[in-house]
This record gives sequence, C-alpha cells and structure tokens, in this order.
Amino acid sequence: MNQSKLFFSQLMTFLALSIFRRCVSAHRGDHKVQEFACMGQFLTMAFAQLTYRESLQDIEVNLRAQVKRLYHVGLRCKTVSRNPLCSLEKRQAKK
Repeated sequence: MNQSKLFFSQLMTFLALSIFRRCVSAHRGDHKVQEFACMGQFLTMAFAQLTYRESLQDIEVNLRAQVKRLYHVGLRCKTVSRNPLCSLEKRQAKK
C-alpha cells in the first residue's frame, strides 16, 4: 500500500493558501456556506485544470471515482456534485 501523499496534495502545498483564505475571509466568500466552501471549489477547479477536464460532468465523474481519496486531496466534502460547480460558474458569468 502506498504510504506517501497524493501528487495533487503535494502540488497544492506549494501554493500560498493562507493568502487565499485571507482573501476569502475579507470578501466573506464562505458566508452562509454549509457544505462546499471556497477552498473546496478552488481545489476542484485546480484539479480540473491540471487534469484537462472539459465539462462539469467530466469533473464530477472523475472526483466521484476517487471518493475515498477526496479527504487526502484536501476536499472536506463527502462527494462532489454538479450543483455547487454550476452555481460557481453562474456567479462568475454575472460579473
């Protein structure tokens, strides 16, 4: 059994996530968020970019295939569904 960290989580350690968290708190990005926080959305989109995912369904299918490893990647949710990702896409389109 592999005892080392996943490649994605090793790659995310090089990012300054403290700055990201500071920006989220300054802009109240996680205000009234119950499950899928800004950090989860960021990690999901980073995963999608790094693995060349082309659609929301493609992202969802790939992350649902790795349900047991989501926590080790950094996602603190049980599953990833399309609904929070769609709402993120709609919010960005309005800006």
